[in-house]
Amino acid sequence: MNSASKHFVLAAGGTGGHLTPAFALAYELERRGHHIALITDRRGAEIPGKPDFLPAHVLPAGRFGKNPLKWIKGASAVMEGRRMALRLFESFEPSALVGFGGYPALPALLAARSAGLPSVIHEQNAVLGRVNRLLAGTVDAIATAYPEVDRLQSKFADKVHLVGNPVRPAVLALREEPFPPFTEDGLLRVLVTGGSQGARILSQVVPDGLAMLPPALRARLQVTQQCRPEDLEAVRERYATHDIPAELATYFEDMETRLADAHLFIGRAGASTIAELTAVGRPAILVPLPIATDDHQAVNTREMVKAGGARSIRQPSFTGKELAKQIQAMAQHPETLANAAHAAWNCGRPDAAEKLADLVESFGGAPIQDVIRVSGDTASAVRAGVRSAVATRSASE
Repeated sequence: MNSASKHFVLAAGGTGGHLTPAFALAYELERRGHHIALITDRRGAEIPGKPDFLPAHVLPAGRFGKNPLKWIKGASAVMEGRRMALRLFESFEPSALVGFGGYPALPALLAARSAGLPSVIHEQNAVLGRVNRLLAGTVDAIATAYPEVDRLQSKFADKVHLVGNPVRPAVLALREEPFPPFTEDGLLRVLVTGGSQGARILSQVVPDGLAMLPPALRARLQVTQQCRPEDLEAVRERYATHDIPAELATYFEDMETRLADAHLFIGRAGASTIAELTAVGRPAILVPLPIATDDHQAVNTREMVKAGGARSIRQPSFTGKELAKQIQAMAQHPETLANAAHAAWNCGRPDAAEKLADLVESFGGAPIQDVIRVSGDTASAVRAGVRSAVATRSASE
């Protein structure tokens, strides 16, 4: 660990998927005695969970959609954000910039390149995001959450480092806790969430799917489900009709406790969701968001499904009948669910924040190769994964 105090700037889009790992890194760097600043948009500056010690700087960041008429306005906003980032660098004097994806990271990464400031990008998903894709060739290191990352060109393999996706300390603390006891006649506790606002498809399908389970299994259900506010009463009525005990809310402040108690998770396949499931070791039925950019949620499920820790159901196939079938396959016998939980746990990378901090901390000191705590075997596996993903994609095109 580097004992010298340094300054670092983190740049991330204003969603939880980008900011959760940024906050986890901020906590780790602050613990090591460094000073950190955050560049984001207005949503990111106001998002719950931001560390008190982390000042947020809101920069303009243009979006580039399909309408060319909006590109000029977007480019103008990006250049203004770049100028503001350069002024921040002059006063804060950071040793490196870390980008976590999202359009608000773009001006800061461009400014870092202009200022000759070392930069690292972290990719949370199993598909390299648009901003990270755009600047992969200009940054000093690429940190990934998965051994295989689609759309990451093989020519960048030598600067790729597998670190994982950092999760909140409260979730990480559950990793050494045992899987909740699940017996032939004990409760089956199911946790259902769809992101910060819930997912309507889950509210529509899950109650009826659970009702289709064999009576002996259905009688053991205990459900906790996050719903959209406008769906809450309708979902409550459906569970009451099926005589299934269910606790419903639009937001659970104690989500760590709910996750700790759960035997089975049903929900979307966002990067942070999967990172938390694998950190704790909870089996899952995942329903990737079909409109996710580059279908990245479906690709995110690849590692966990291959290991046996999850099952993935595409949304068009996500019916009550299919859900009941998959739950039966996973939960009909206690050992099957316990084995899936262990497989999920094996996919976890609990030292992600430390490894990412090691990588970031190495800038401004000794060369990366001398300090980064990524073993040669791990680095080789990542590079092989990059080349494999590229070869697979080329063969399919």
